[in-house]
Amino acid sequence: MKNRNFDTWLQIGLNILHYRKEQGMTQMQLAEKCGISRNFMQRIETAASACSLDTLIDIAEALKIPLTKLFEFRD
Repeated sequence: MKNRNFDTWLQIGLNILHYRKEQGMTQMQLAEKCGISRNFMQRIETAASACSLDTLIDIAEALKIPLTKLFEFRD
């Protein structure tokens, strides 16, 4: 998904990866909680695919974090 928003999606994906690993959760476990495939979860984490806001909300809820945490970008 190389587009003008790639860097933003990459940061969101890295945040998902960080919080998922922090909780000791696999991609499959998180994907199942969100009702999506493990492959799609992997594509979100690596910014190979974008997802809907609804999916981001589901991910944040599954990780038990505020949605805003997914948009906290580090330099």
